[in-house]
Amino acid sequence: MRMRTLVSAAALTAATITPVVATTTTADAASTRTWDRIAHCESGGRWHINTGNGYYGGLQISRSTWNGYGGRKFAHLPSRATKREQIRVAERIQDGQGWGAWPSCA
Repeated sequence: MRMRTLVSAAALTAATITPVVATTTTADAASTRTWDRIAHCESGGRWHINTGNGYYGGLQISRSTWNGYGGRKFAHLPSRATKREQIRVAERIQDGQGWGAWPSCA
């Protein structure tokens, strides 16, 4: 009986650890794909776009939203920031406003 308890504990530990590792990797990859899809919808995937419509960069973020969520740390406007920097700010925006910040594309 004792052997079964040890085997069950080992199986439970392996089952518990494996999904956590797989989920973390998948979530990170999915996150980048999600932002790429939103950028494709918002700006045709052009991360440095400035069309003069009041929204900038791949995710079409307004200047006030960019500033409000710490974007000025990276660049004056989203269109001047790297893709990764835009995504970092967008993650903060999403945490604060939800996916409604991109109502047509999210």
